[in-house]
Amino acid sequence: MFTIGDFARLGRVSVRMLRHYDSIGLLRPASVDPHTGYRYYTADQLRRLNRVIALKELGFTLAQVQAILDDVLDVAELRGMLRLRRSQLEAQVAADTARLAGIGARLRMIETEGRMTTEDVVLKQLPPVRLAELSATARSYQTPDISPVIQPLYPELVRRLAAAGVQPSGPGIAWYAPAGEADGEAVVVHAGVTVAAGPGPAADVAVVDLPAVAAAATIVHRGPMDEVERSMEVLARWIEEHGYRADGFAREVYLDYCPDAPENGVTELQLPVRPA
Repeated sequence: MFTIGDFARLGRVSVRMLRHYDSIGLLRPASVDPHTGYRYYTADQLRRLNRVIALKELGFTLAQVQAILDDVLDVAELRGMLRLRRSQLEAQVAADTARLAGIGARLRMIETEGRMTTEDVVLKQLPPVRLAELSATARSYQTPDISPVIQPLYPELVRRLAAAGVQPSGPGIAWYAPAGEADGEAVVVHAGVTVAAGPGPAADVAVVDLPAVAAAATIVHRGPMDEVERSMEVLARWIEEHGYRADGFAREVYLDYCPDAPENGVTELQLPVRPA
């Protein structure tokens, strides 16, 4: 047998943890000296300890771990728990991956501060434009919420237009509008392409005519849209320096965009403005 200290070292856990497992009945010592109260464990108990640690690392609570190890759960219940935990971990990995990408984008934005100046901003009128589009709602206007919503819209839009024999007459244009929720941050994402005439019902897309805009502060953003904040920052400085106010959301005109190489993208941001 092993003392609690030796057993803790063999299992690479703390003595305090073993005492806690004993107190809740998760891993009782093989024997306890009635005079000294010392706990003793056997080598076979390492198997249970290792299973406890493995299940804990999967995210199960100690109560769930005990139910699994004591065969309180049947096979179907255990399979369901493991599948649920796998889904949770996959979602967490996806969220952490997106968060890492966002951190990387912010770092690159900080590193490139000063390379773009307000001299890159052009104030101009925007003509009316007809779009064939698909739309969906995003939780907010933040890039992590916009990207997963808009990305699937364009392939589907292109597929529907091709099936209807409709050819775009100009670049893709994305525009945004409030979702209409009181005090909410949700926005409606409109993914469109310029068309000369409205496609028929067979295209199964919406056709909208964006009105002319009297004044828009515009800038050409180079790189992936996940890093668009650096260009928006330049626009904000220009608007403030020239006595304007932003009037709604910026349009995104995709002058050159390849889904397989977003880092080479060229996008004109068009932000409607009015005098402050």
